[in-house]
Amino acid sequence: MGSRLAGTSRIRGGVALAIAVAAASGLTAYSGAAGAAPQPTISQVQAQVNALQAKVDRIGQEYDQAGQQLAAARSRLAQVDREAARAEAQYNAARAQLAQVAVAAYENAGQTSVLGVLTSGDPSTVLGQASLVMQIAGMHNAQASKFLGDAQQLASVRLQRQRTEEGIAAIQAQLAAEKASLNKLLASRQATLDSLTAAQQAQVTAATVGAGGTTAAGGTTAAGGTTAAGGTTAATYTGPTTTQAEKAVAFAYAQLGKPYEWGATGPNAYDCSGLVQAAWAAAGVSIPRVTYDQWAALPHIAASAIEPGDLLFYDGEGHVAIYVGNGYIIDAPRTGLDVEKIPMNTDWYAANFDGAVRP
Repeated sequence: MGSRLAGTSRIRGGVALAIAVAAASGLTAYSGAAGAAPQPTISQVQAQVNALQAKVDRIGQEYDQAGQQLAAARSRLAQVDREAARAEAQYNAARAQLAQVAVAAYENAGQTSVLGVLTSGDPSTVLGQASLVMQIAGMHNAQASKFLGDAQQLASVRLQRQRTEEGIAAIQAQLAAEKASLNKLLASRQATLDSLTAAQQAQVTAATVGAGGTTAAGGTTAAGGTTAAGGTTAATYTGPTTTQAEKAVAFAYAQLGKPYEWGATGPNAYDCSGLVQAAWAAAGVSIPRVTYDQWAALPHIAASAIEPGDLLFYDGEGHVAIYVGNGYIIDAPRTGLDVEKIPMNTDWYAANFDGAVRP
């Protein structure tokens, strides 16, 4: 579902996650037990389910962004490790060179503290005894200065490595928290639906994201992969592939029927922003990974000017699909559904449309 270790304004902290979980926990199952509050209407349940799904989409995008940051941090750590190896090799070489001209004399004089400095693998120890190092050097000031410089470089790189490792640990903790929050939200959403009759569930889901879609388990609402809402999870692209937009659309068609999975960018599963990013990547165009960044970075176009390949955003920019022409979009809707081609005026999409961008 680009590299910055510190995060962006779209990554919300633990407070936001706690609020989302609390909101999810507040949803109740509608069993209509005796003595309970009056059973809510279908429209009220739809509103509850859609609000819960909006939280899932929002946290899912934050999860995607944290995953990007983790990948960037790991790449940075690998780079720092290489720098540390070079710095340590230079430090050891400079130490050995300086020792050749100084150790013998000071050893004869019984200067064990000098030997300790020159044999130390800890650059902090050397830097703390810089004046002694210069005394050791005697007429070899250039060698002593290089040794101290190499010690400073090694100490700096080791500090960078420590901070990078701490950053990775923090991102991993954030990912774990967001994953737990997502799972709780999804479980709460499913519990709400499970408390309804089959007919009521059909009414509720008719106005949710991916309405009428085919389940990831392979069940369909109509034969041949066609959904009750007029969409499909099985179709072949027969148009041209001359332009980059046409190539992106062709790629999106080829993903029909693959399961939704938050955090996934293919080739076997996708979340919504992962699908559109992969589609445009197949056309040779790099776009941001996360919906909020896609919305912020790409040129906006009027709804009346939408063309195949354009990206359509929904529900506070927390969800995105690709327009494929003739009033249809291809979307990776949500957990439990497959990538589908669906009319862009399907209830949830029409009610939650934010705007469009063109990569």
